[in-house]
Amino acid sequence: MTADSVDADAQRRRPIRLSSGEELDRLVAAEDLALVDFYTKGCTLCQSIEPVVGNVARATDVTVAMLNPRDDLDLVARFDIRSVPTLLLFEDGELVGRLAEGFQGTDAIVGFVEEHSSRAITVE
Repeated sequence: MTADSVDADAQRRRPIRLSSGEELDRLVAAEDLALVDFYTKGCTLCQSIEPVVGNVARATDVTVAMLNPRDDLDLVARFDIRSVPTLLLFEDGELVGRLAEGFQGTDAIVGFVEEHSSRAITVE
């Protein structure tokens, strides 16, 4: 394994910051399994869960992304975002799970992904 591939792997294991519905659509279309954290700035629960979704990204092979729906208000209606943080799980381009119960720990979020995905995920 080269230093470049280690750097690429480390980069891949971080949540991806998205800024629009178009970026979200491209990500969901490109990835088999994607967990997206919808958050807002100033939300204390969102700030608390941010390192947790980072842990999920590093501990699993699931693609994790973060998106502030205020950057693209159509997303609020499109995905019925009523509170933040809201975690949406996409598999093969389809929405398969929603978690909008406030702060959740790493184990709870990994369990949510395992419960709603038909794929076996790798947990390190």
